[in-house]
Amino acid sequence: MSFGSPNPYEQPQNPQQGQPGYGYPQQGQPGYGAPQTPPGVPPQQGYGYPQQPGYGYPQQPGYGAQPPYANWGQRFLGTLVDMLVFAVPYGIVIAGKDTPALVAIGALALIGLAIWQLIQEGRTGQTVGKKALGIRLVREIDGQPMGVGMAFVRRLAHFLDSLACYLGWLWPAWDAKKQTFADKVCSSIVIRTS
Repeated sequence: MSFGSPNPYEQPQNPQQGQPGYGYPQQGQPGYGAPQTPPGVPPQQGYGYPQQPGYGYPQQPGYGAQPPYANWGQRFLGTLVDMLVFAVPYGIVIAGKDTPALVAIGALALIGLAIWQLIQEGRTGQTVGKKALGIRLVREIDGQPMGVGMAFVRRLAHFLDSLACYLGWLWPAWDAKKQTFADKVCSSIVIRTS
């Protein structure tokens, strides 16, 4: 009469599957405490694998994972181009100051243009001026456009740039990330696209 295997270290077999029983790792599989991944799911990278580039940008020569920030001159010229775009409907308002219909047309054009520019900046990161200068407004954390809501909040936050004698508007000239005070508050950066 035998009550078990003569070898106490032998793994019991599961008679239904012909595999080692519950609680015993199979040959070539990780043991207890090892991370298990479901079939068809690739294993996650560990510490020995190289890191992916950050900011969601492709690697560019000379920049590594850091985006190429737009300098102060590019930002200024982009704003100047945007102001020139607004000059046309504003000129209609001024020229038609004695004609209510022209004032209304010019005012509606100004409002419509401002809304369109805001939507473009939120969705693509570019206004007409930014596109002309080859720069783009993006979130600092992932390099994606800010969205219309945050683009609007950033425009409101520009009052901070004007508080201390307009110092915030000049801040990108010497800041490491070329940010205004509004950019710092909204975690946004302006990068070069070309």
